[in-house]
Parts: sequence; C-alpha cells; structure tokens
Amino acid sequence: MIDAFKSEPARRIAVLGAPIDIGASQRGTLMGPAALRTAGLLTLLDRLGLEVKDHGDLSIRDAIDLADAPPENAKHYREIQRWVRALSTRAYELARSGAIPIFLGGDHTLSKGTVNGIVRHWHEIGRELFVVWLDAHADYNTPATTLSGNMHGMSAAFLCGEPGLDRLLGEEPRLPIDPDQLELFGTRSIDKLENDLLRSRRISVADMRQIDEFGVGVLIRRVIDKVKARHGVLHVSFDIDFLDPSVAPGVGTTVPGGATYREAHLVMEMLHDSGLVRSVDIVELNPFLDERGRTARTAVELIGSLFGQQITDRPTPTNAIGPDD
Repeated sequence: MIDAFKSEPARRIAVLGAPIDIGASQRGTLMGPAALRTAGLLTLLDRLGLEVKDHGDLSIRDAIDLADAPPENAKHYREIQRWVRALSTRAYELARSGAIPIFLGGDHTLSKGTVNGIVRHWHEIGRELFVVWLDAHADYNTPATTLSGNMHGMSAAFLCGEPGLDRLLGEEPRLPIDPDQLELFGTRSIDKLENDLLRSRRISVADMRQIDEFGVGVLIRRVIDKVKARHGVLHVSFDIDFLDPSVAPGVGTTVPGGATYREAHLVMEMLHDSGLVRSVDIVELNPFLDERGRTARTAVELIGSLFGQQITDRPTPTNAIGPDD
C-alpha cells in the first residue's frame, strides 16, 4: 500500500470545527472555532495557494447514547463520548478524501476522536502516524491517576491505549498508537502519577528545560528525523498553552515559561519543511479569556507557518490577516 502514498503534501485542506468545552474546568473553548475563523485562518490558508473547504462545525445533536457504565473520575463522560465517536468517524472520512484535515477546538478532549480516526486511515495505507503534542501539559492521565477528573487531561494516554476509558468509542474502531509514536513537546506541567506513567512507558518528552538547553530546532529535528527514518507521517496536536502566556493569554490553563513567539514559529516552519504533516488539531483557545483577539491571531499566524508562510511574505505580527483583508 505504500505506493499509494504521494511524496508531495496534499494541497487541499478540510477544516472542521469541534465546539466542545466540557472536557476542561474552564468553559469557553466552544467559541474557539469561530474565533479562529474570525481571525482569518481560512483567508490565510487560501492566500498560501491551498484549496480550502470549510465543513462547518460538527454537531452531536442526533448522537445516540451508549449503555456502558461511565468510569469514575471522568467528568461529563457521556457527552464527551458522543463527541469522540462522531469526531473519529469524521476524521477518518476527511483523511480518506486526500485532504489535510484541520480540526478547530474546542478543548483537547477532541483529540481522542480526531487522532483515532486519522490513525485508522493511515493504518489502512500501511503507514505509522506519529503525534507531536505541542502542549504545556502531558495530558497522560487516566481515570485512575487524574486529580481533577477533567477529560482533556487524559487524551494522550487514551491515544496510547491506556486503560480506563475502554468503551469510550463504543463500536467505532479503536486504533491506539504505540507510546513510541507520541512526542510531547514544550511540556512544563505534569502530575506526579502522570509522570510515573510517562516514565514507565518511556514516552519522549521534550520539556522546557530541554528546550532551554538545546533549542527548539535541535529537538524538533530529532522528531522529524525519527519519523522520516520510519517512513511515517505526522499529526500536529497544537494546544495554544504551548505558548507562553505573555504571547497567548487566551487559554484556561496558563503555565508560565512556555514557548516564545519566535520559538513556536521555528517549530512550525521546520514541521512544514519536513513535508510530513498530514493532519492538525488547534485546541484550547478560549476567546472569553483573550485580549481583543490577540491569541487567536497568533494561533492563525503559527498555522500559516505550518503551511508554508515565509518570513519574507509574513505581514507585521498580529496585524494584517483579518478576514476583511
């Protein structure tokens, strides 16, 4: 099946909003998809020569509840289950279309569904999917280790097949990735039991100490080289709290000491240059906590870098990418 893979990245983009905010303690990320659109995301992608189709926002209004018993310490399990099942199905369909899906969140709970559907597609083609988790948090808790019960903090663990949410997808196929296919990047807030689990699974963690010591360029190059050596592809799960709060205040779980504006752009530029990125999440943007749309505009600029915008053609930061331009 490898011959079916084209070496050139797809030029078609499929955008899907996932307005979910019940996986986090701070409500408001359900307005994230609208804020990213308003900040000019689709306009920018179109300017980069990409064929962009906006599929609107996913709805779970008609989803049927399952009968499995909700686990303890998993808040809003039933509604999140509806979201995850629907997102997995749609992610699989969009990936099969040959487009690069971009999922607009919404809290990081959505990745349980989006990544699972993307993995299913690449598994059928015979390719490994690696996940770059750009995030202040590891999100590697389970119902047995979580301190809060918030399910956005369990997403990476779920994707790696950790137990505790075994019936979350119902009859939807679950295809966990190997822990070796998860790359945590920019991490700086990890719970103790979560850290123990990460170490036992030997998850790759490029935390902010390592970024300070070696630089983002060296560390993201290691990820790229690893994926290329195994003939894999990349999913970028971009939690906006990866950035320092001074750059991106519009998130509900700010952690000081995050990536700078320039560090984040370098990561995105190098990921673009690799030619490996085939799907993206943008999560945890909370417009109610933002400063006049600054975080949304910064996120859009970074996605521009991920899809090929160059320094020489980039407008003045946070100024010139509005929808009316």
